Amino acid sequence: MTAPLLTALIFTTSALHAADTYFPPPDSAGGWREAKTEKAMREQAGMDLSKLEPAYTITERSTAHGGLVVVRKGWLVFERYFGRASRNANPDMASTGKGFCSIACGIMLHEFKDNIPAGLDTKVFTEKYLPQALPFNDPRKANITLGQLLCMTGGYWGEGQTPTGYVKGDPKPKPLKPVPGQNIRDLDKSSLDVPLWCDPGAGYSYSSPSPHIASIVLRNVSGMELKDFIHERLAKPQGWGAWDYCLHRGDFVMPHANGAGSTALHATDAVRFGYCLAQNGKWKDQQLVPPDYIKKCQTWSPYNPHTPFSLQWEHNADGHVAGAPKDAFWKSGAGGFCLYVVPSLDLVIYKLGGKTGQYDPTLTRIPQPEPKTDRDDWQPIPGNAFQEGTGAASLGRVLEMVCAAVRVE
Repeated sequence: MTAPLLTALIFTTSALHAADTYFPPPDSAGGWREAKTEKAMREQAGMDLSKLEPAYTITERSTAHGGLVVVRKGWLVFERYFGRASRNANPDMASTGKGFCSIACGIMLHEFKDNIPAGLDTKVFTEKYLPQALPFNDPRKANITLGQLLCMTGGYWGEGQTPTGYVKGDPKPKPLKPVPGQNIRDLDKSSLDVPLWCDPGAGYSYSSPSPHIASIVLRNVSGMELKDFIHERLAKPQGWGAWDYCLHRGDFVMPHANGAGSTALHATDAVRFGYCLAQNGKWKDQQLVPPDYIKKCQTWSPYNPHTPFSLQWEHNADGHVAGAPKDAFWKSGAGGFCLYVVPSLDLVIYKLGGKTGQYDPTLTRIPQPEPKTDRDDWQPIPGNAFQEGTGAASLGRVLEMVCAAVRVE
């Protein structure tokens, strides 16, 4: 067979596969097709129910509230919740929302490439892209690129009780002087003013101001708020139900969504988002997300040679999660949330978690289902590795166990 004929055959086969790919209607119009019996799961989706049950058990033992939702080959094969979680709850997904911000930036770079032609290489601390940042409180910020912000290597220090910096995989101690984090009452300025702990690109530290600054760039380039941009480019085409950012904070309403997270989606819509990424950014006949940007999220980035974290997504390119394919990528969030995408298995997993406060309906003002309060006082068992704090210890195990449930075909 000649090369042109072979190329044409490959293209035709790919086109037919794309045409055959299933995409679910909105929940209001029937939602995902389901294969939840053991037989249907095995025959339609190639999954083993007996191996999914233990993954749910780990999930249930790791957080006060939560659930597990699994989609394979366009089939909703597993959906179970506990505590205040439910399909139509809108919990604060915490840092899981960083992945949404990143994908929005990827769309922005493609759609507005004439306005930001250098893409991820763009040094964004300029009058054009970040007028809010002027004047700088550190001249080194002039060298920070958008790619570094999205890979947490802009030089900003992280947050939390025991933040750590890394240089080529080696941990570095936190600065002696405490580093201020974000102030939700002045989100833009507080994020922009966080001091640097190293030169841009010289190290990695998980820093929430970084993706928020990237969202300010998106706002300035596109002329749209992050939430509105996501709603138009992703939520409407995919048919999400009621969703929002957690903007309502007591007596204060945040003027901008935080690029660092706190999206609040229905569970079946979170997997719609992941499913679009698993389908190389396509949704029906639309290319919603640039495929090359998704590829960059799945592997080592030139903007972060320090840790397996690319464009706000954790990835498995080095195989450190031994029971998962190397193309798996995911974004976790405080409270035990995590959205996983495994394109090679046509698999999307959403692990819900959360403390009681993350299910507070006043965060979004979206009417919520009547919650179950039986786990409001739940506490982890001391010393149990699967029940520590936010449930982070369970994240890798859930991914491995669900991947193990995929039947060899």
